[in-house]
Amino acid sequence: MPLDKKALIKKFQATPEKYWKVSLFDEKGFIRKKCSSCGKYFWTLDGNRDKCDDQPCRFYDFIGNPPTKKKFDYVETWKVIEKFFVKNGHIYLKRYPVVCRWYPLYFNIASIINFYRIDNDQLTFEFPANPVIVPQFCLRFNDIPNVGITGKHFTCFNMVGQACYFDGKEGYWKDKCIELDFNLVTKEFGLPEEEVIFIEDMWVGPSAFGPSLEYYSRGLELGNAVFTEFVGTVDNYREMHPKVIDMGAGLERLAWITNGTPTAYDITFEPVIKYFIKQTGLNADWDFFQRYSKLAGSLNIEEAADLKKARVKIAKEFNTTVDQLTQKVKPFEAMYAIADHTRALTFAISDGALPSNVGGGYNLRVILRRIFSLLDELELNIDLIKICELHAKHLDYFSPELKEHINDIHTIFEVERKRHNSSRERAKKIVEELVNKKEEINEEKLIKLYDSEGITPELILKYKPDLKVPEDFYSKVASKHMKYDELAKKQEIDVSGLPPTQLLYYDDEKKMEFTARVLKVIDSQWVVLDKTYFYPESGGQKADMGFIDGQPVIDVQKIGGVVLHKIIGNIQPKEVECKINVFRRQVHTRHHTATHIVFTAAKQVLGSWVWQHGAEKTTEKARIDITHFENLSEQQVKEIERIANEIVEKNLPVKKEWYDRTDAENKFGFTIYQGGYVPNKKVRIVSIGNLNSQACGGTHVDRTKEVGYITIIKTKRIQDGVVRIEFCSGEIAEKYLREKADLLRQASEMLNVSEDKVVEAAEGLFNKWKELRKRVKR
Repeated sequence: MPLDKKALIKKFQATPEKYWKVSLFDEKGFIRKKCSSCGKYFWTLDGNRDKCDDQPCRFYDFIGNPPTKKKFDYVETWKVIEKFFVKNGHIYLKRYPVVCRWYPLYFNIASIINFYRIDNDQLTFEFPANPVIVPQFCLRFNDIPNVGITGKHFTCFNMVGQACYFDGKEGYWKDKCIELDFNLVTKEFGLPEEEVIFIEDMWVGPSAFGPSLEYYSRGLELGNAVFTEFVGTVDNYREMHPKVIDMGAGLERLAWITNGTPTAYDITFEPVIKYFIKQTGLNADWDFFQRYSKLAGSLNIEEAADLKKARVKIAKEFNTTVDQLTQKVKPFEAMYAIADHTRALTFAISDGALPSNVGGGYNLRVILRRIFSLLDELELNIDLIKICELHAKHLDYFSPELKEHINDIHTIFEVERKRHNSSRERAKKIVEELVNKKEEINEEKLIKLYDSEGITPELILKYKPDLKVPEDFYSKVASKHMKYDELAKKQEIDVSGLPPTQLLYYDDEKKMEFTARVLKVIDSQWVVLDKTYFYPESGGQKADMGFIDGQPVIDVQKIGGVVLHKIIGNIQPKEVECKINVFRRQVHTRHHTATHIVFTAAKQVLGSWVWQHGAEKTTEKARIDITHFENLSEQQVKEIERIANEIVEKNLPVKKEWYDRTDAENKFGFTIYQGGYVPNKKVRIVSIGNLNSQACGGTHVDRTKEVGYITIIKTKRIQDGVVRIEFCSGEIAEKYLREKADLLRQASEMLNVSEDKVVEAAEGLFNKWKELRKRVKR
């Protein structure tokens, strides 16, 4: 059950000095006050201040009038931060991917997620160094309707991550953290000390919580220092060891406040905005837009129940109508949204994600189709790939790899644009029919039309101007598909009190007979041994079979550290002889290595966006599901098969090595997580020569030639954005090819043609059958 944040704040604020007061507040003379508007507690140097700096208690006072002594562009802002923290003993880390492979989330939503790991089903923090500073680009899709409107919301943003663990010896705690953050904004960026205020808050995570201090200036939140120090509930909690500092600051906001531009987008996307205005001839009334932007922060759909109501309030300030106000700002809001969404897609596709109708890919498709809709609605002729190139060039200091993926982005955008255009004509007919029938189009119907037909609210509005579209429509459709993976639920077999089984199948993968002791028999069928060479079902590889004390073993499963062997028969706790089905193990082993080889070949043939989506290895065949946007052509299948067998013939070594998880990530990168996150601190890395390295717990051959010839049986698109490749290897492949040759020979004899003409003859026969069928119907 999630923790009640309000209850935690109320409880902790009974003794605020214990949780929020830091030494800086005493040194500088900060006073604790309660906001007369919203009731929040805050710390300030200004004894006359009675309101906090959070909106709507204060509007943006820095627009057109930045409080800093010097202006910094977006990249310069980061360089100031990096230099400051490195000088103060922090290790600089390169950004982590925006696609989260190491923890059960679709996307990296905060810099601290870089250090989230699972160990025995529990959240842990793993830092590659201590303390660290990282420019982490993140993706969040809960604010889609606010993007482009408020001046501060993004789907893709850079969270400056200042993080460390504190165990009493290493790292630092609250006093040092706030001292560093205060010195950064006052000494490095030149904010006057009296312009910085700290607001008390509480952070609640998946399994831990702690107080936090958000720091603001002139109405803008700049960062949030979280002190993660407790685990438990509101009434029953204990201190963590070690504790964790998690300070996240918005790079976009820090750059914004030093420039005082109308929006954060103007400084964040500076090259893109210049290109956009030049290409479209967009004429800006910057005086008007500057005045408007000071109030635009209140246009937060989450906090303002109705965007139109907030706009009514602003329109009155300008002595104009809502329609006139909207007409004036909409092209700029579209420009900013397109700039943000293209940056999000540039990072996501470069890091291996695809727009689709599945999981996190759905969010990418939502923002890409929002881009297409805005371009069509405003009749803008903009080269989206040029915009992505500008992003890559602008962000080269952070992510030089982005420019290497421009061709991939181009390919994917073209595919999505064609799909969008082809569905548009069909969508028009559907909408016209709905309008003519005067059918009610409520929110549920709107979402269904978007999901099933790709029909956007903007298209329906052209035919039905009085349609009521929820302001947070795109957030709702995105959240509908954003159900994060939960940690796997174990079978309901009680293994409590049993010691971990000694796993021997990695020590000697060829040993098929051994002696062990039966520790317990559960439900008269699940046998627990003190040690085992039986491989339990895992990573898509089916379990070993064989015999224990002459009784058939029909399944093997692992729960926690305990391996359970399902038998047919009766066994008492004693010493037993065990035999593994050699043929089954060998086929599974060859098929598992073949899976890695086929994946490597597919990635070479298709593109960098190819990731493993699922896999299975049986005695009959193996399959791998990969992320790809269309069916494979016959030529692509042949090329994948050719490269796979080329790898086999090279007889490359297949290395199986154990690493600490952090060491493995540092050496091989996050592509090791093809099969998902690893819930242990130790990971086994399987490498096919220098071609591919993955975290894998399966059994494997020692050299690729042992796999034998690989033949692809068939491929098919099993869902949007996922293609399945079925194949087999070794003697199973030889048997399959013999059977296929026999069928071809039989077909040749039946059709009375040579074998190379069978397909052509069969197609002719099928076409003749279709024609006769039509005649019969007539």
